[in-house]
Amino acid sequence: MSKLLIVIPAHNEEANIARVVEDLTAHYPQYDYVVVNDGSRDKTAAICRARGYRLIDLPVNLGLAGAFQTGLRYAAENGYDCAMQLDADGQHKPEYIATMLAELEDGADIVIGSRFLTVKKPKSLRMLGSYIISWSIRLTTGRAICDPTSGMRMFNRNMLTEFAQNLNYGPEPDTISYLIKNGATVKECQVEMGERTAGQSYLNLINSIKYMVQMSISILLIQWFRKRDTETPYPERSL
Repeated sequence: MSKLLIVIPAHNEEANIARVVEDLTAHYPQYDYVVVNDGSRDKTAAICRARGYRLIDLPVNLGLAGAFQTGLRYAAENGYDCAMQLDADGQHKPEYIATMLAELEDGADIVIGSRFLTVKKPKSLRMLGSYIISWSIRLTTGRAICDPTSGMRMFNRNMLTEFAQNLNYGPEPDTISYLIKNGATVKECQVEMGERTAGQSYLNLINSIKYMVQMSISILLIQWFRKRDTETPYPERSL
């Protein structure tokens, strides 16, 4: 089986982080993990240290893109075959890891845990944004992605190297669109996601609208001018 690293970006998740990590280590000990504490102002890092969790403690808040890229760079440097994002709020269910990993080992570069591969999207303002982003990706790449805003994504070794040696590679729909245009194979697996039980998501109504607009503009316009480094060798070391 491929050597997989579960990357858990965490910002102010003191109420959730122990539950997420303990569930992962108790029921899925075959997978390595690392918590990337993204400059939290609460006790997230202290809880991780007290419980002996594997931790990368960023001194400042880099945002999800910076935290996740830090995790993928760690995976690339330490000889992992693939890596996956598992959110610290508990919404991503690790029971789907094996299914996603099988798709990756079957030839995919990126596997997305999709809520809407076989389930119809609900009609809401937030889902309208998902529809628009899906349309933007299809228009620019010819590829239909049912759940482009899902953060539950898995990347193979080639993608780890890609994220490690290029700047501003966030785990967002515009990056997925850009990688598809550059030849990446993307597959989706149907998953169910849980509800956040504590804490608060930054994606309120206003931020959701801003996110949809930013992603659509980036996919339709900005990605055509994005630069990519495919030649710089990236150092690797074993654990």
